[in-house]
Formats: sequence, C-alpha cells, structure tokens
Amino acid sequence: MITYKLYTNIGSRDTNEDSVGELEKDGSYCFVLADGLGGHGRGEVASSIAVETALKLFDENGNSSEYPAECFRKVQETVMERQSSSPELADMKTTMVLLRIDREEIIWGHIGDSRLYHFQSGKLKSHTLDHSVPQMLVSAGEIKEKDIRFHEDRNRLLRVIGAEWGNRSFDLSELIGRRSGQAFLMCSDGFWELIDEKQMVKCLRAANTVEEWMDSMVEIVNAEGAGKDMDNNSAIAVWVTKE
Repeated sequence: MITYKLYTNIGSRDTNEDSVGELEKDGSYCFVLADGLGGHGRGEVASSIAVETALKLFDENGNSSEYPAECFRKVQETVMERQSSSPELADMKTTMVLLRIDREEIIWGHIGDSRLYHFQSGKLKSHTLDHSVPQMLVSAGEIKEKDIRFHEDRNRLLRVIGAEWGNRSFDLSELIGRRSGQAFLMCSDGFWELIDEKQMVKCLRAANTVEEWMDSMVEIVNAEGAGKDMDNNSAIAVWVTKE
C-alpha cells in the first residue's frame, strides 16, 4: 500500500516558486517536485510546467521503461520552447525530482538541488547528490557534506531545467524492488536546509503514519526558519507498507 502527503509553503517570500504533484494510474504512482528559479513569477511558471508536463506524460506512458528519462527530456524541451516564445520567461529555470513507484519496482531521478531521500526500515539508505558548486566541492574533498547547508555558494547550480544541457543533465537511480518499510522524502532546498538527516530519521521512527512524519518534519523546518528570510519550502513524503 502507498500512502503519501504533499506539502508546500511560501516561507517569507512574495511568491511560491515551488510546485508539487502526484498521479496514480493502474496501480502505479508518480510524484514530482520542482523548485523554480528566475524570480518575478518566472520560477513559478517553470516549476508548474515541470510538474504538469511530467504528470501528463505519466498519464500517457508512465509504465514505459523509457518514461523517467523521456520525462526529463520532455520537460526540458517544453520549458525551452516557452522561453523562446515568451521573452518575459526567457530566464526561467527549475530543478526537478521525480519518483515512480509501480507494482514491483521503483525508480527516481533529479536535476538541480531538490533532493530525494530513500529510507528502509527506519534507516537512511541514500539520497540524491545536488548538481551544485558545494556538492562539487564535497566530491573534491574540499568540504564536508554537512557544510553544504550553509555554504556561501549553496545556490549556485550546475545543472537545471531551462539551461542548455551538456553531455550530462539529469541523474536516474537504478531500479529497486518495491518492499514494505520503504519511505521516501522529496524536498526542495528550502526544506532540507532546515532539517538534517538525523532529524528526518528520528521523526520517521516516531511516526505512526506518513502524515505524522511530514507534520513533525514541518514543525522542525518552521522552528529553524523562524525569524529568518525563509525560502519557499516543499516536500512529498511517501510510505510503502503491506496491503
């Protein structure tokens, strides 16, 4: 059984440039989160395009093995076309993280610094690696991973939707089997910057439902962000449990 909760918050900004969405079809699920960049509504448009395009394609062809990669390419194509046809949107860009759960297998992908965390039986198994300058410094051994949250260049992204792609663009996970006890957290940087992995796990272990898990994490994010210039912050929490 799949249970989930979607959350988005404007923070202290004038516009919420984050978008979240989900769709279930024929026993398969697709979850999408995007964090728009560009300001003045442009980021909001880009993130909305990302979520809407991804879910539309899932509705049409979501069970295909080609869907995850095709989805990122289609979103990129759609955003670039809107940039060209609407000069006021020429600077819009967005991150995106995608999770597809079918009856037997699970896959995810991302571009930018919106993350997916994968937990099993109350333990953190893995999380996506940001396409950012600080993440590159971590890979080079120049800073520690915990330093990303407060690094002066944490908002400098190397790969996003809406910028020209080089040889590498989005990253996809390997397919994994669907198992009871799996949990997934998809979140924008405005969310994960204000809650660390130990806190995520502590909230997960204490929760009886996916709603409780999300609510306890949101409480921490809001407490940590109080009195600060709080970014838009969004998340999707998903649990895989026995029928």
